[in-house]
Amino acid sequence: MLTNVEHIGIAVRDLAVSNNLFAKLLNVQPYKTETVASEGVVTSFFTVNSGSESPGKSTKIELLEATSPDSPIAKFLEKKGEGIHHIAFEVDDILAEMERLKGEGFTVLNEVPKRGADNKLVCFLHPKGTNGVLIELCQAIKA
Repeated sequence: MLTNVEHIGIAVRDLAVSNNLFAKLLNVQPYKTETVASEGVVTSFFTVNSGSESPGKSTKIELLEATSPDSPIAKFLEKKGEGIHHIAFEVDDILAEMERLKGEGFTVLNEVPKRGADNKLVCFLHPKGTNGVLIELCQAIKA
């Protein structure tokens, strides 16, 4: 089951410039920068709504900068420019949710979940089946 919007991914050309912009916009500094070599990307995370209104369920903004010209983010930027790349939903059981969504007719882009940024297992749904929006499912990796 999808439990909440975990983060919104935004493709950017220059992470340093975009970090400054979003720090001003959100009035917070990024809490984490991380390279995901398998995806050819450097990510930066901001937390939004981390106050007492919804403890433990804050939404995050993930900025994504390509580290190579053949990475998925570089291709996205080339085709569409900077902007929203994906919406990620938190799930309790990623394998069960992948099977449920396959049964509902969605195209799951990963046969098995893979390790993503921010200590998550992730998989994606093809945007052709979701009104043009790339959907990410993510589950916290339990230590």
